[in-house]
Amino acid sequence: MDFLTQLDISTALRSIFLYNPGAPLIFTRFFFWGFFAVVLLGYSLVYKNKNRSIRAGYLFALSVFFYYKSSGFFFFLMLFSIVLDYFIGKGIYNSQNSTKRKFLLALSVFLNLLVLAYFKYSYFFVDSLNFLFDTDFKVVNHLAKAANDTIGTHFDIDRILLPVGISFYTFQTISYSVDVYRGDTQPVKNLIDYGFFVSFFPQLVAGPIMRASGFIKQIYDDFSVSKAEFGWAIFMILKGLIKKIFIGDYIAVNFVDRVFSNPVSYTGFENLMALFGYSLQVYVDFSGYTDIAIGVALLMGFRLPQNFNSPYKAKNVSDFWKRWHMSLSSWLKDYLYITIGGNRNGSVFSYVSLLIIMAIVVLLAGKMILVPVFAAFIIAFAILMRYFPGFKRNVDTNINLMLTMLLGGLWHGASLNFIIWGGLNGIGLVVYKFWRKISPWEAYNNWLVTIWKIAVTFTFITFTRVFFRSESITIAKDMLKQIGTAFKLSVIPDVLIAYKWVFAVMAFGFVIHWLSYGFKKKIEDWFIATPIWAKAVIAAAVVIVVYQSISSDMQAFIYFQF
Repeated sequence: MDFLTQLDISTALRSIFLYNPGAPLIFTRFFFWGFFAVVLLGYSLVYKNKNRSIRAGYLFALSVFFYYKSSGFFFFLMLFSIVLDYFIGKGIYNSQNSTKRKFLLALSVFLNLLVLAYFKYSYFFVDSLNFLFDTDFKVVNHLAKAANDTIGTHFDIDRILLPVGISFYTFQTISYSVDVYRGDTQPVKNLIDYGFFVSFFPQLVAGPIMRASGFIKQIYDDFSVSKAEFGWAIFMILKGLIKKIFIGDYIAVNFVDRVFSNPVSYTGFENLMALFGYSLQVYVDFSGYTDIAIGVALLMGFRLPQNFNSPYKAKNVSDFWKRWHMSLSSWLKDYLYITIGGNRNGSVFSYVSLLIIMAIVVLLAGKMILVPVFAAFIIAFAILMRYFPGFKRNVDTNINLMLTMLLGGLWHGASLNFIIWGGLNGIGLVVYKFWRKISPWEAYNNWLVTIWKIAVTFTFITFTRVFFRSESITIAKDMLKQIGTAFKLSVIPDVLIAYKWVFAVMAFGFVIHWLSYGFKKKIEDWFIATPIWAKAVIAAAVVIVVYQSISSDMQAFIYFQF
């Protein structure tokens, strides 16, 4: 074997087994499907083994490799979380001492959130200290420094990178400890099974967030995938690829990203269409990932929970949040909203948390003038709550809802934009609670009223997303200003012609989304009923068309950054 051949083999092996930051392992890369083929090949040898831990161990090992290829050496961080919460959960279950159980639960929540905060909010904390005390502290990656000092690595200690999917698996490990504490689930039998539960690669980096009570039982069940389920799994994978690449990536690269990068260079109409385009993009991107994850998991005999239910068919904001990112919405409801009092009453925690969020807003905005503004707001509310019992009752029953949405915004990142986005959705939910009591149309569901409700809800949700998508408040303000002041009707025909294919793909995406459930079910059932050769032909045709639509390098899934 000559030197060049050896070099080629070495390069190929390195590309297969070593992490490449420029080409992470994502569902839309051909490398993933090669990886998945290898997974299925090995899985065919172990999936029927009576010792379920062998099956779990096999998938755990490959899931760790998947995470390494997606996020590099951060897989050690995930392993730390796995070991930590496995033994804490075991301690909670085995202990009969109420105080010890509460301490272990608090320890699990504290340590998990501490790790999450370190990677996700370090820059915010350091910037806040510098703002408050006129200091000049710099962010230092202490974990990278420790690795460099102890084992001679050469990690960059001046930056803290966010591990892919850390928010998702952190919530998953916390829910396990809480469920074991509450008695909602039995703990897993061993560390391997728990590692598999946390790291299962289809849903690892962007959800859906799995509940221990809904997944652990599946670890010990016999493998079972019916012919109909097999067809449905393939259908979900193909649907996800169409959503993500053919619709989401195409409109993002060719229109949406361009406008959001410099909104003042575009007319109000273009900004408006980019805003509605992003609303479509974020849905097809995230739900497309979920569709593929559900399909891939089902081919291995595991059922993941539904994460989206045609959210843009929602008739009000409350209905929207029951349909959008359902695993996170239900997680926040069960582990945060209800825990802090739900709609029963505001707790000390509720009011203290709201004060903390106000302080965070001041720090993120960098404007101390907000302090007296918030102080006046608090005093006014305190007076009204003191002398008007009805007002106090309304605040008490809605503060936890508002707080949950604000914290949901912060979950996405320490940014004023995300807090505004969460706050606007919280206000939307609170306003709807009062509106539905007096609305003359609430009881009407004829087609005209339904279209009106859906249009109003979709438009509201879309406009809140200007803060979710924009990289700064300035860009969000520029976009809204362009829509409000530079909406030139005369240029609309030219814009429609210039971006005809983008708008055609957008129209295709919205039409598909708003088709009736019955019609879409017929298409699904038809595909499932086709013979295997027909499925193969359809799959090949979809793959060819989808990958021919790519106009730039593969785009990472939007929720990887959270």
